[in-house]
Amino acid sequence: MTATAVPAAPGLWAPRLRAMTVGSVALISLLAFEALAVGTAMPTVARSLDGLALYGIAFGGPFAAGVVAMVVSGIWCDARGPRAPMWHGVAWFVVGLVVAGTAPVMSALVVGRVVQGFGSGLLSVALYVIVGQAYPEQLHRRIFAAFAAAWVVPSLVGPAVAGLIVEYLGWRWVFLAVPAVAVPAVLLIHPGLRSLGSATASRVAAGATARIGWACGAGVSAALLHIGGQQRGTTALVVVALAVAGLLVCAPRLLPAGFLRAARGLPTVIGLRGLASAAFVGAEVVIPLLLSRERGLSPTAAGLVLTVGALAWSAGSWVQGRIPVPASRASLPRVGLTCITIGTATVALAVRPEVPVAVAVLSWALAGLGMGLLYPSLSVLTLELSAPGEQGRNSSSLQLGDSLFAATVLALTGAVLAAGSAPGPASYTVTLAVAAGLALLGALLAGRVVVDGSARPGG
Repeated sequence: MTATAVPAAPGLWAPRLRAMTVGSVALISLLAFEALAVGTAMPTVARSLDGLALYGIAFGGPFAAGVVAMVVSGIWCDARGPRAPMWHGVAWFVVGLVVAGTAPVMSALVVGRVVQGFGSGLLSVALYVIVGQAYPEQLHRRIFAAFAAAWVVPSLVGPAVAGLIVEYLGWRWVFLAVPAVAVPAVLLIHPGLRSLGSATASRVAAGATARIGWACGAGVSAALLHIGGQQRGTTALVVVALAVAGLLVCAPRLLPAGFLRAARGLPTVIGLRGLASAAFVGAEVVIPLLLSRERGLSPTAAGLVLTVGALAWSAGSWVQGRIPVPASRASLPRVGLTCITIGTATVALAVRPEVPVAVAVLSWALAGLGMGLLYPSLSVLTLELSAPGEQGRNSSSLQLGDSLFAATVLALTGAVLAAGSAPGPASYTVTLAVAAGLALLGALLAGRVVVDGSARPGG
C-alpha cells in the first residue's frame, strides 16, 4: 500500500498569505512607530501649542481608550468576525492621527490622540484573531515572531526618525505621515479577510455590556497611573494609589476566571505575559538612568544598551519560530522567564563601580532574548487554548494584562525613583530587584500553562 503524502503547510510568503503577511506586519510596525515617535515629539508639541498642563492626559487618554477598545474589539470579533473591527480600527487610527496632526490647540490634539488610541486597540486585537483564523496552526509561531520583529525595528529607529521629522519637517508630520502607509497596508489584508469564514457566534455574548463598563473603569484607572507618574510628592502617591485600587477592582473582571490564583491553562498564560512585560519594562526605564548617573555613560551610549536588548528580543523571536515544537507547552515560557530573571537581576550589579559595564550589556541582551522566546509562544498558546468563538475575548485579555501590568509597574517605579532627592544605587537596586522577582514568579508558575498534563500542544 502506498502512503498518502501529506501536503506541506504554506509558508508565510506563500501566494495565498503573502499580501496578508505584509499588510499585518506593516500595521504592527505603524502602531509601534507611532507609540514610540509620539514620545519623542511631545515635548515640542507641548511647547508649540502651549499645552504643558495637558501633557499627562495626552499619554494617559490614548492608553485608556486603547484599554476600552481592546475589550470592544474582542467582543466584536467573537460575534461578527475580525473584518469590521479591522476596518473600524484603521479608520479611527487614521482619523485620530489627522486630528492630532492638524490640531490648532493642545486640547484638540488630546482628542485626536484618544481617537487614535481607540483605533489602535481595535486593530491590535483584530490582528490576533486574523492570525487564528487565516494562518495554519503550524505558522502561528512564525507570524507572531514577525509581529515581534515589527515592534523591535521601530524601537531601534523610531525615536531617531521622529527626531529628524520634528527637526526638519515639523512635529505635525509625525502624525500626518503614518496614514499614507496605514491605508495601503490594510488594503493588502482585505482580500484575505474576505476569504475568512463567518464568525462562529451570531450575537454578542452575555455580559458584554458589563465587560465594557469594567473596561471603562480600568481605562480611567490606567489614565490616572500615567498622570500620577508625572506628579511629585503627596499628589503622586494619592493619584497612583487611587489608580492601583481602581485596577484591582476592574481588571480581574476583564481577565479569565482563575487569573488571580494562576489557574492552569489560559489564566496562567495571561498572567505570565503580564509578569514578563512588567519585569522587562520596569527594568528598561531604570537602566539608562543607572548607566548614565552611576557609570558615567552618555545618553547615546546608555541608549545603545537598550538597543542591544531589542536586537536580542528580535533574535529570540526568530529562534522560537524555527526550533522544533517543544516537548511541553511550558518549555519556552519557562526558559524565557528564567532568562529575564537572570538578566534583570544581573544588570543591578552595574551599580557597583568594580563591575564592568559589559556585564550590564550582556545581561540585558539575555533578558531581551528571553522576551523573544516568551512573547510569541504565549500568543500561540492563547490561540491554542481558545475556542473559535473565544479568540477575540482571550486575545484582548492577553493584551490587556500586558498593558495594565506594565503601566502599574511603570507608575510604581517612577514613584520609587522620585521618592528621594535624586535616584541613587538603592532605588535602582530596589526597582531591578522587583523586576527580577516578577520574572522569577513567572518562571515558577510556567508549568501551570499545561492544562491536562499532555506533553505536546494539542495533546
